[in-house]
Amino acid sequence: MNATEVVWWIFAAAIVATSAGVVFSRSVIHSAIFLIGSLAGVGAMYVILTVEFLALVQFLIYGGAVTVLILRALMLTRQSVSGEPEKVN
Repeated sequence: MNATEVVWWIFAAAIVATSAGVVFSRSVIHSAIFLIGSLAGVGAMYVILTVEFLALVQFLIYGGAVTVLILRALMLTRQSVSGEPEKVN
């Protein structure tokens, strides 16, 4: 087993752990942070495979833009404890 394979399995374990964090986290913000970690791990695996363009797309588009869109949509649709929508200033 060479060093590249060891690094591959380390990233694979990190991706599985952060993906479980996305699913089992009670906070939406923590879920989004775990999602960024998971997508960054996939991007790192692309770097190991020497597919730099896909790694760049993974980091910029999925890691950045999609996560920001998810957080923005959640912040815009937030409701109060009583179930009524919050009033926007």
